[in-house]
Amino acid sequence: MGTIITPDVHLNKIFSLCETKRGEQVDFTYIDTSRVLLKYKLPLNEIVVDFYDLLKSITSGYASFDYEDHSYEPAELVKLDILLNGQVINELSTIVHKDKAYSVGKSLASKLKNVIPRQLYEVIIQAALGGKVIARETIKAYKKNVLAKCYGGDISRKMKLLKRQAEGKKRMKKIGNVDIPKDAFISVLKR
Repeated sequence: MGTIITPDVHLNKIFSLCETKRGEQVDFTYIDTSRVLLKYKLPLNEIVVDFYDLLKSITSGYASFDYEDHSYEPAELVKLDILLNGQVINELSTIVHKDKAYSVGKSLASKLKNVIPRQLYEVIIQAALGGKVIARETIKAYKKNVLAKCYGGDISRKMKLLKRQAEGKKRMKKIGNVDIPKDAFISVLKR
């Protein structure tokens, strides 16, 4: 049960914040002419990370927030897996609400794309629910211009060089592992 005391000027913003965090309004009372006491049933996992910061920024620091554990209630939660080149990374798997799974998966994949350094082969980042992929990002491979030494002439020579390069990249992708930097885990978990 979350208790919020705030000036009544910020009510609309607080209502929308609590609704996006899956809150259920329990009580609404005026303390005096300009201050309001709101009570909301809020899931703990929605307020742990950034609820307090958002509340303070919305109200310019004037709201106060108190939370006490109310009860356990059933919710539609799903496990969101992150895959790199088809392999599940258990450290990045999270449990999210079913309604927010797509947006969380998309944001995690795009954050990972910005954090993981490029490799000599293509890296595929996927967010999946069960076996169904809901978001995908691709980190392009470094490319070497193997045609730089070929000046015009026979096309079959160029095709042979490109084919050999593609075979090498395919072989490298089979044996290569993607190195995830330590700061990638921290930056991805920040919202």
